[in-house]
Amino acid sequence: MSDDDRLKREAAQRAVELVRSGMILGLGHGTTAHQALVRIAELLRAGTLRDIAGVPCSTQVEAEARKLGIPVTTLDEHPTLDLTIDGADEVDPNLNLIKGGGGALLREKVVAQASEREAIVVDEGKLSSALGTRSPLPVEVIPFGWKTHIPYLESRGAAVALRRAPAGEPFRTDQGNFILDCRFGPIRDPHGLARGLEARAGIVAHGLFLGLATDLFVAGPNGVRHLRRAT
Repeated sequence: MSDDDRLKREAAQRAVELVRSGMILGLGHGTTAHQALVRIAELLRAGTLRDIAGVPCSTQVEAEARKLGIPVTTLDEHPTLDLTIDGADEVDPNLNLIKGGGGALLREKVVAQASEREAIVVDEGKLSSALGTRSPLPVEVIPFGWKTHIPYLESRGAAVALRRAPAGEPFRTDQGNFILDCRFGPIRDPHGLARGLEARAGIVAHGLFLGLATDLFVAGPNGVRHLRRAT
């Protein structure tokens, strides 16, 4: 295991310390969030945690949770979640995020909005003074008329690329949608950009997660830092 992977595992394990028996959890998507899944499964097997159920943020995470023995539920059965543990592609000083590099942004945002507490686990390389500095912004669009969004996104300053699967065809989300990866550079007004994206028919989600994260666990050479969003 590389030093980076070890640090991420330590940060994910720190985030799992927030989990209590009886909780309904959001199960995040991605390699860092997977470390949290593994730890939750270990605690369940040891009997340290009991009566846990999780809402997966993707079909891949659902399969991983079932394989690890974590009970799976749905938002229809539990519309409010106690805690979600997830990763992020970029984090600003106010704990606003860019997410969606793994392609699960729509379900991740639905789960985040349903959560009383959203704990994000990252390494120090994901920290940024302004969203968009390090990471493109994923924008999920329905396949019908997807190219019509490109001029709008370009008018907002983005360089736009259709995300593709390894074989070269368009990448498809769990909902069958496409993702446009948009390189804006530093985004001066993320709230204004979010409102503009949400106003366009055909855009079903974007990777700006604003005001949703409550806790941030940052893995670095000097250990793990736990930050809380100011209220």
